[in-house]
Amino acid sequence: MRKSRNSATSLSRRTIMKGSLMAAAASGTATFFGPWRHNRVWAQGAKPIKLGLTCDASGQYGNSGQDDLRGMRLAIDEFNVKGGVLGRKIEWTTADTETNPATGTRIAERFIAQEQCGFLLGAVHSGVANAITQVAAKYGTIYFNTNSSAPSEAGENCSRVKFVWDGNGTNFSKAAVQNALEKIGKRWLLLTNDYVWGHTTSAATKAQVEKAGGQIIDNLLIPQNTRDFTSYLLKVQQIKPDVIATAVGGDDIKALRQQVSDLRLEDKAAWINNQQDWPDIWGAPETLFGVFGTTWYHLLPLPGIAEFVKRWQTAYPQSPIPVPGNVSYNGYMATRELLRAIVRAGSTNNLKVIKALEGHKMTAADRMQHFDAYIDPATHQVQQTIYLARRNAKPVDKTDLYEIISWTKPESALDDAAPGKCKLKPDAEVPSYEI
Repeated sequence: MRKSRNSATSLSRRTIMKGSLMAAAASGTATFFGPWRHNRVWAQGAKPIKLGLTCDASGQYGNSGQDDLRGMRLAIDEFNVKGGVLGRKIEWTTADTETNPATGTRIAERFIAQEQCGFLLGAVHSGVANAITQVAAKYGTIYFNTNSSAPSEAGENCSRVKFVWDGNGTNFSKAAVQNALEKIGKRWLLLTNDYVWGHTTSAATKAQVEKAGGQIIDNLLIPQNTRDFTSYLLKVQQIKPDVIATAVGGDDIKALRQQVSDLRLEDKAAWINNQQDWPDIWGAPETLFGVFGTTWYHLLPLPGIAEFVKRWQTAYPQSPIPVPGNVSYNGYMATRELLRAIVRAGSTNNLKVIKALEGHKMTAADRMQHFDAYIDPATHQVQQTIYLARRNAKPVDKTDLYEIISWTKPESALDDAAPGKCKLKPDAEVPSYEI
């Protein structure tokens, strides 16, 4: 049952509920209230722990959303094979958030208030992630933003109940900008998807470029779901920048890459594509160009990766993408760490689980990255290894699309501005619950 410790109304309501439940028990009937109406029935811990997986299946990030879901399901299945969490089975439900904030709001509300999901995980589009955050914060529901990477998610749109698992635009910019300025040139052009992730990512790039002595000569705003980039690419040809930095994602970046390749513009300037998600690359590797960021690659020469890839392939033999990429990896890691945190807390109480997460350290070996990672207690973002990559000219197999050219320590790619923008509520202002 949801429990609010800071409301006289809620205390009075709990007293009424307790009396009603006692009366119901005496009479052999039951009366339940609110979104957590079944919790008292399962007081002995037999009730499954239910997760709400908020994953796009359509829209700009439909492919990424389903790859995210595959990673989440793998982690859940691995826990259930070993007996679940605290002796309780993990169940899940999902729905298409449609790359649409309004849909994300409705689904988050339904998952919490009607389907009794104790925890939410998902999102690629940062507008959708922020919409889910608002609903989760209202109920105190812990929400893991698995794959949306706007700097605002760990900055002004942070929340005490939200944890951010992907690298953000600032992290990737800090890893790439200085080297590009020194080796390529100082005149930069920005191509920006016209929504929160695009705006905040380009703003982070601009700040890094200007700090290092470069110049932003223009910022071209690109509406979501753009498929014809002719007018933008004509401007690129006219401006002749040294570097073009894109903050364009999902199906939009796939269309942009194709048209840049068709016009043979990939060599007219240096391209830095802030982050490239594996589902956006797979199926069109011939259009991959420039330098881009990622958080993981399935052929990194690190312990545990080959075994993880094999488990993933065994679970999804019919997947349209034959190997896991950064999106599926983030979904897996987020879900695994949520379930581990419940174990460490020894409880599903949200405040106890939050405490088990804040500041939590994860070894490089455990996360299959080069450097140790940790959950920043000030912003709730996972600070992790940031990789830069480019197209692999000598692949070892058909999935070997990347050449990893650098890996940056978390502290070197840290989003320094986020802690000043993020205001996390104290415990007393977070609705408390246990499922």
